[in-house]
Amino acid sequence: MKKGQNFNHPRKGARIEVEPIRNVKDIKSILELLTGRPRDLLLFLMGINNGIRAGDLLKLRVEDVKYLKSDQVHYITESKTRKKNIVVVNKSVLKALGNYLSHGKEKADDDFLFQSQKGSNSSLSVQSVHALIKKWTNAINLKGNYGTHTLRKTWGYQQRVNFGVGFDVIAKRYNHTDPKTTMLYLGIEDSEIRNVLLNEIG
Repeated sequence: MKKGQNFNHPRKGARIEVEPIRNVKDIKSILELLTGRPRDLLLFLMGINNGIRAGDLLKLRVEDVKYLKSDQVHYITESKTRKKNIVVVNKSVLKALGNYLSHGKEKADDDFLFQSQKGSNSSLSVQSVHALIKKWTNAINLKGNYGTHTLRKTWGYQQRVNFGVGFDVIAKRYNHTDPKTTMLYLGIEDSEIRNVLLNEIG
């Protein structure tokens, strides 16, 4: 990569629309990159495992998830839609959460989960998360445009492509009214549809 080259900066005049992380190997590369950075690792894992907006993720307090088991949920009200939704702590997130909470100074229950450098009474901003995601994807030379919605889109994309979850279920999670909106939102490419059609039935 040339000095100063940014693979995930959109071309001049291009429509700015962030992408999901499509390849699992790229997800694993970012996880490896974030080893030793407990807060950032937890942020990335919670983002790609929950599919909620970054703004809602950043409003979480320590007490909202600290006492959850892997089969329990925390209810939230989405800032944008005012609709109800849930946050789930699965096994991989639970492990990262435990590591984060035991790292550094003790975190009080009413502290923001994702604290900024300003301290416990200030959470990371959406703009800061946007910059972090661009930094991570650029660090692994991932071509494309990435930002805060990348975490949310990655959840839906992986659920659809690698786990076969229907667009109707993903749309419900996203609080989309139409599964077609979800398909467009996730950027499902024609080549991926073609690959599905190559599956032999009968």
